Amino acid sequence: MILSKLSLVNFKNYEQLAIEFSDRINCFVGNNGVGKTNLLDAIYYLSMCRSYFSNIDQYNIRHNEELFVVQGEYITQTGYTEEILCSYKKNGRKIVKRNKKEYDRLSEHIGLIPVVMITPNDSTLITEGSEERRRLIDTIISQYNKNYLEQLILYNRTLQQRNRLLKDIAGQSSSPLLEMFDIYDEQLVNAGKIIYTERKTFIDEFRPIFLEMYQQIAGKAEAVDLSYQSQLHEEDLLQLLRKNFSKDRQLEHTSVGIHKDDLLLLIDGIPAKRIASQGQQKTFLVALKLAEYSLIYKHSQKKPLLLLDDLFDKFDHQRVERLIDLTQNSLSGQIFITDTDINHLMPILKRVSNGHHVFHVENNHAVKMEKF
Repeated sequence: MILSKLSLVNFKNYEQLAIEFSDRINCFVGNNGVGKTNLLDAIYYLSMCRSYFSNIDQYNIRHNEELFVVQGEYITQTGYTEEILCSYKKNGRKIVKRNKKEYDRLSEHIGLIPVVMITPNDSTLITEGSEERRRLIDTIISQYNKNYLEQLILYNRTLQQRNRLLKDIAGQSSSPLLEMFDIYDEQLVNAGKIIYTERKTFIDEFRPIFLEMYQQIAGKAEAVDLSYQSQLHEEDLLQLLRKNFSKDRQLEHTSVGIHKDDLLLLIDGIPAKRIASQGQQKTFLVALKLAEYSLIYKHSQKKPLLLLDDLFDKFDHQRVERLIDLTQNSLSGQIFITDTDINHLMPILKRVSNGHHVFHVENNHAVKMEKF
């Protein structure tokens, strides 16, 4: 789908804003700290029902206000209009509506408007622990596989309940609550098997796409690879839970399961976080995101919105140009870009864009620059 209009009320630094977009490339230009990234985050919110940067909705409300509203108008592939509204009231609840009808569950909305976002901070995918990479896997699969998202929600809810129970019985040699672990373990096993199977299938599909993207961006064949790491490769989840129950009681949390999975990023068989140069890390990141875009499109037959935040600040001109070139020529989806300098963008826009809008962002407003 194409985002044609965006409206904000009290979202982050914006009191009120309304913008109309190009169906190809849209650029937000302005100094640091004026709210360019917040516009991308609003677009992301309309797709995923949450901010890209925080799960705490209260942080998205403008200072001294009580609620925020984000609204988008989309054009479908068949020419129909879809209206999405997301709102949150302080100490209240989140509301998401499609064409004025509220969803019963937020998960029903995920996947309707696929989105891929790339920010300089995404380098944590390569340099930090497994949580970031699991989130990447979950975000991708959830946008085209409803059952996966439902099982993931169930697994995480059950995991929280099991961990809470482990804390409740801490220091007790016996408790009638111990019988609850059989119920929680069964739920973890049932959901965990489905998630594990889907993740294995995902890696089998994702890996060759990633390798192709990496080679296209790097311009040379480097010995890079991806590998799915899971405790379930070697042992059944129920056996793992039972074997580690005493350990879990001591730790007061569940030490085994698919919430410990990882996506290993490798160079010459060695984790990239140990040996990758800055350039290799950046290429890894862009290749991962482009592979994400491609796989979501393959399964959903919807071109994701691509959100590129301040890439010229961290990435060289050649990588950014190649990224935009690939998405426009190979994938031809709608793109939203932020940058501090229009001169970074103009050579690329003139070469690859058949249509673009440039907005100057300042004083909590975004104004279209007609001469561009």
